[in-house]
Amino acid sequence: MLPRPRDFTRAVYEIRTTPSGALPTDDDILRVIDRGMPGTAMPGWEKQLSREQRSALVEYLKTFSGFFESEEAPEPIEIGGAPGGGGEALAEGREVYERVECWKCHGQAGRGEGQSAPTLEDDAGLPVRAVDLTENWLFNGGGSTEEIFTRFMTGLNGTPMPSFADLVEAEVVTEEELWNLAHYVRSLSPEKPPVAREVIRARRVDGGLPAGVDDEAWEDVERFYVPLVGQVIVEPRWFAPRVDGVWVQAMHDGREVVLRLVWNDPSESPDPAWDEWRGRMRSVMLAEEAAAPAGAADTASASDTTSAPTPTTPAEGGPAPDVLVVQFPVRIPEGMERPYFLMGDDSDPVYLWRWESGAEGAREAVGRGMTRVEPLAGTEPLVAEAVFEEGQWRLLVRREMAAGEVENRLAFEEGRPIPIALFAWDGDNGESGTRGAVGTWYFLVLEEPSSNSVYVVPLAAALLTAGLGIVLVARAQRRARENREPS
Repeated sequence: MLPRPRDFTRAVYEIRTTPSGALPTDDDILRVIDRGMPGTAMPGWEKQLSREQRSALVEYLKTFSGFFESEEAPEPIEIGGAPGGGGEALAEGREVYERVECWKCHGQAGRGEGQSAPTLEDDAGLPVRAVDLTENWLFNGGGSTEEIFTRFMTGLNGTPMPSFADLVEAEVVTEEELWNLAHYVRSLSPEKPPVAREVIRARRVDGGLPAGVDDEAWEDVERFYVPLVGQVIVEPRWFAPRVDGVWVQAMHDGREVVLRLVWNDPSESPDPAWDEWRGRMRSVMLAEEAAAPAGAADTASASDTTSAPTPTTPAEGGPAPDVLVVQFPVRIPEGMERPYFLMGDDSDPVYLWRWESGAEGAREAVGRGMTRVEPLAGTEPLVAEAVFEEGQWRLLVRREMAAGEVENRLAFEEGRPIPIALFAWDGDNGESGTRGAVGTWYFLVLEEPSSNSVYVVPLAAALLTAGLGIVLVARAQRRARENREPS
């Protein structure tokens, strides 16, 4: 795992309300037990254990270190509520972000793409990632403005993230400026955490599909979030994926279908600046494999070599590209049956779009398992455009909907739920073959053309309503005249 589980004997706790270097309070420990640590393997236990059990657990964890007995009970820092934000506060927060050089680790866009990011390590010498500030739902300790400000004042013990309390005391920054920095960091994430929805809708258009990945036509197309996790089923497994989710947009015109896929990645792999990071990641994450019998290690290497559908597969441990794969069944199922989500199997293969950085276009492939992926015979590279900018990939892939005469090539149809799944590899994170990020099946639905009834029925209803109104008005007027006439 990375980050590693907490070493309770050292009494070094990241998430606290106490000053930098201090022990946590009992409430701090309880809060982490209750909520867990987003973005790590630590779950929350509030609904699994009673309050009495969780409080007892706090006392037990403290027995692992003598520091809790030898040092005085810590006092939390007074935080208070966040002052109002607004445009001026965000502008000043951005200026503070530059002044105290947050960008060196977190990057100008806040996606963890800073120049120092490849060199970061924790107190144990293990690689540690600069937090992606655009995903506050994965912040350790919470993603609200108040919780972000608390991290500024306390720092994260055991990591490169310092406390800014000394800067406030030295009058390098004011407390108000730190609050504005907290507002700015919070503004980098969506208002609400993304929610994965089962169905991805592809809008039907009649005026032509977007020509490029950054075409302004995409601005009005709904986005769908697809979360990804480490591939831990097929060996060799991977517990530290870099890509944790992909935003998907889709359109079609009845003849072609086009997908726009956006995900965060701090480097455009392979990037020489990340060579050391890649080596350290593989050294740390593959230590168990290194201790395995020779035959098992040979099998793992062979799996990586034979798994890729193109001749650009990297040598074991060498520079590797970034890769994204979109997976479909080879034909639309009639019911809810779907192939095995990890790239199918012998009895039920899958149809794939495979894109990699540095390559021209995207290639079609067929998968019969994660280590058995081959180019789809009789096809040319798909139309694709990829842009990498400030720690983010934006990829467009398009294809005609008809399958032609190619075996194992999906024919897209309007109105029918088409299973879809995503996979991603960050080459500079040491990922290739079975070591990467995977997702489960969702459904892509291509909108059907609007029928005439969509327009005729509302018009007929409006005319009928108007006609009834005229009749009722006429009757009321006739009755009024009859009441005024003498007997």
